[in-house]
Amino acid sequence: MWDIILERGGYWAIIGVMMIGLYIAFSAENLIKRLVGLSMFQTTICLFYVKLANVANATAPILLPEDMPKGAYGAERVADLAHTYSNPLPHVLMLTAIVVGVATLSLGLALIVRINESYGTIEADEIHASDVKVQMAEEADAARTSGEVAV
Repeated sequence: MWDIILERGGYWAIIGVMMIGLYIAFSAENLIKRLVGLSMFQTTICLFYVKLANVANATAPILLPEDMPKGAYGAERVADLAHTYSNPLPHVLMLTAIVVGVATLSLGLALIVRINESYGTIEADEIHASDVKVQMAEEADAARTSGEVAV
């Protein structure tokens, strides 16, 4: 049992960092810390997929001369390759995920800058308290203008 767990130590490390990033994203009150947690989570997802796509003793998916088809051009030879090749699709998908992650992070940082300009803070609880105060003031103002007594 322990040998199975220990030989997959890379997976456990990735999952540990993933859970740390998820915890930071959910528990932090500071908006920048939330983005850092989200970025950690996205990065570990990419690492996890690349680790899953790793093939032992495989080479890059570039056809080597020993595996070139002999004889008629375009003859199908799939089963008798001399080398093992890794699948490039997971790596390509993770490159796309990295680009989307960077775009998400930059958009989030731009929104945080605008929130800081509007509210003067980047703490989620202070922003919420400010919104509640504004909402209560608007309700009191609406009650006064309609002739009702505000409580």
